[in-house]
Amino acid sequence: MAFLDWTRGFAAIIMLQGHVFHSFARTDLRQQDTFILSQFIGGLPPAIFLFLTGITLAFLMESRERQGLKNWERVLASLRRAGYLFVLAILFRLQLWLFAYPQSDWSNLFRVDILNCMGLGIAVLSVMAVFTTFERVRLCAILGLAIAAASPLVSLLDASWLHPYLRAYFIPSFDSFSFFPWAAFLAFGLSAGSVLRLAANHVQQVMQWAAWAGLVLIVTAQYFSNIPYSLYPKSDFWLNSPGLVLIKLGIIFVIASFAYLWTTYLATGWSWVRQLGTTSLLIYWTHTELVYGRWLGAWKENLSTPQTVAVAIAVIALMLGLSLASTHWRQIRDFLLGERQQAPVTEAD
Repeated sequence: MAFLDWTRGFAAIIMLQGHVFHSFARTDLRQQDTFILSQFIGGLPPAIFLFLTGITLAFLMESRERQGLKNWERVLASLRRAGYLFVLAILFRLQLWLFAYPQSDWSNLFRVDILNCMGLGIAVLSVMAVFTTFERVRLCAILGLAIAAASPLVSLLDASWLHPYLRAYFIPSFDSFSFFPWAAFLAFGLSAGSVLRLAANHVQQVMQWAAWAGLVLIVTAQYFSNIPYSLYPKSDFWLNSPGLVLIKLGIIFVIASFAYLWTTYLATGWSWVRQLGTTSLLIYWTHTELVYGRWLGAWKENLSTPQTVAVAIAVIALMLGLSLASTHWRQIRDFLLGERQQAPVTEAD
């Protein structure tokens, strides 16, 4: 399953460039094609991360099912994963707030970021652990479609009675990663991960079908999104459209299929893209502070396009170095301390 790490690493790369452009590009350049393309591509990583999180959740559920655990024990295992992500989300927001103090606004502590969305989504989807892996393929695909289809309707609800911090978890917004529609990618990933477990000996055929399914999804969803008729009284394509969810899902299928082809047949050795994917959480956490924190404040919204590209390349290289350091820290420590393995002393010596 090396292609999953490669896909995650690819998402990290386009996330890094997107955030660098968003933070450092001059405001007068934000209507140019380069910036628009950067932000369009940069909108894919959250969907990819959520989808891959759903796949790993499917692996967890299948493993607990194979171990013969009771239904409540399998659900509890998924809830623990959700709790872990909620704790990370809290620590992430707290760290950003502390590092920006005293300029930081305390309300930023309650912002609903992608880690919050993962935690809530997994908590809701944990009930899927009571079903078999075969049943989850169908049920989670249907659930993903239901979440996507319900998103425009949820946007129309009068949720003024909910506290704004709680409302951000459910009502679609450009300022947060709400359950609707983002959790649809978790559900689709849970379905896809179940397929991968059931067809563990036929991954090549699965990825071939995924590539074709992705192309069909992209073309079909784009077509129906452009017709002048809608089932919804009101819908925003870039905010809550089921069509956009399915287009992104199709793109994810195509990227994952390419990743499988690349890591299986074309680049079977070490891959710097895959390396980034193995430490995606560390990269996400660190680069957010670096790019949006006060460290490079003089460059914020002040760079030309070539300068921003150079900074993006530098940030990607820096994150790769951090990734390598995190996975090889023992070797680095031994080198710095001058430790060398010596041959054991024998009586002959």
